This record gives sequence, structure tokens and C-alpha cells, in this order.
Amino acid sequence: MKKVAVLMGSAGDLPVVRPAMEVLRQYGVPAEAHVMSAHRSAEAVREFVSGARERGFGVLICAAGMAAHLAGAAAAQTTLPVIGIPVRAAALEGLDALLSTVQMPSGIPVATVAVDGAKNAATLAVQILAVTDESLAQKLEVQREAMRAAVAEADRKLQSEL
Repeated sequence: MKKVAVLMGSAGDLPVVRPAMEVLRQYGVPAEAHVMSAHRSAEAVREFVSGARERGFGVLICAAGMAAHLAGAAAAQTTLPVIGIPVRAAALEGLDALLSTVQMPSGIPVATVAVDGAKNAATLAVQILAVTDESLAQKLEVQREAMRAAVAEADRKLQSEL
């Protein structure tokens, strides 16, 4: 099974990234997390990302706040799918990071989830890997059915209370 790399621009992003690691663990997807800054350790980002495919990675998730260049810096160095998590910062509540992550030039795409949307980033990574991994595809379907059942149960409970 391919691995997922979860990169964060600073150690302070770990509380945002933890839910992604948990989702990947729940699906049995091997993952690594690293702190790498697009600006303060650009060479480390380039080295890690440019060799990621050869080291068995299938998707990269990049979390960064403010200027949020990590996902774009990663996408520029690989053809692996890159998913950006814009991280909320105090000044602009994450809007700056969202716009930095989503506004990529043609030919260098970054899939972008909601501000602090680590769970969806991990789920999207699992969906990407599931294109060629039937066991992951089945796990995703089981999870979707569980969500449908939970919504139906919530509605039944609501109806009994009205």
C-alpha cells in the first residue's frame, strides 16, 4: 500500500494535523508526519518531495498557515497528488492561507480542503489511494454507509421527539 506524507509548516500546526493522522490510521494507511517550512527549510522540502514517489508515497498532505506556500512548493517538485490544508492564523482567520493554497498556477494543482480541514484532507488522500486499492475502496464504502445510518437514526430520533 502507498504511504501518505503529512507535512506541516511549523510544529504549531500539529493540533490541526492530528485528526488527519487519526483518519489515516483508521483506514490502515501508513503515514509519516514532518515539519518542513517552504521558506525556512526550502531545500529540505525539495529533497523530501522530489524523492517521495520512490520512497513509496502516493499522496502528500501539506498544512500551513498565513502565506501557506508549503503545498505549492511541494506540488512544484512532484507529480504526486498534493492536498493543502489551510491553517487558521489569528490575523485573517485562515482566509490568507486558504487563498494562498487554492490559487495555484495552471499545471501545478493543489487540491484544497477547508481551513483546518484535516479530516477531509486525509479522507481525500484515502480516496485517491483507493483508485488502485480495492480494500481501501471497500473501507470507504463501509464508512459512507455508517454515516448514512447515523443520519437516518438522527432523523428517526428527531421525528420521535416532535
